[in-house]
Amino acid sequence: MIAIRWLLSLVFVVQMYLSMAVIAIAFAPWALFSRHGARLASKTYCVWVIFTLRLLCGLRSEVRGTPPVGEAVIAAKHQSFLDIILILNAVPAGKFIMKRELMYAPFLGQYALKLGCVPVDRGKRGAAISRMKADVARGAADPGQLIIYPQGTRVAPGAKKPYKVGTGLLYEQLAQPCYPVATNVGVFWPKRGILRKPGLAVVEFLPPIAPGLPLTEFMGQLETAVESQSNRLMAEAGFKA
Repeated sequence: MIAIRWLLSLVFVVQMYLSMAVIAIAFAPWALFSRHGARLASKTYCVWVIFTLRLLCGLRSEVRGTPPVGEAVIAAKHQSFLDIILILNAVPAGKFIMKRELMYAPFLGQYALKLGCVPVDRGKRGAAISRMKADVARGAADPGQLIIYPQGTRVAPGAKKPYKVGTGLLYEQLAQPCYPVATNVGVFWPKRGILRKPGLAVVEFLPPIAPGLPLTEFMGQLETAVESQSNRLMAEAGFKA
């Protein structure tokens, strides 16, 4: 049974990347000149991944809570590529804070820039934060939902990683509500490896944190909300730390 699941997971992974290329090429004439076209292409890809994941791997997905539709910061737990797919599909105009090296990934990088994503350098904390704030300020004219992963990378279920101050600095700069997002997707779609497990993967939009809090208080509320609810969702999925 495990061997069959692994084989179907491999088929899913291969077609997931092939379909990224097919959809990107198909939408390119529109997406290259229109942010709306790039968003429609991205939504099409998200729907396809969600559908084939359920079809081939038996992994269903669910979005809980109320995603923002106006300008907002979304600070999310990051466990695998699936939470990216689910969050982007749930909001009307998502744009990510992303690793700069992804700019050079075929299709992904070009579409990300068209969506208004902000590339940042890893490992250069002071300079990276200053540049990120400047890039976000330049992109503020295009309304949307700015998605950031406060821990800066994927974190496997049960693992610990500190929350970075960059999220709080953007919260202060933009003066927008911040929506914490919890997830359990890493229980089913691991940080590394091929096997995708059947079950119910969830991302949950939690009540927003209003703008105006002191930085330390904001960071404390954010981490408490995301970590506690992610732990509950992972326990719901059968994960035991």
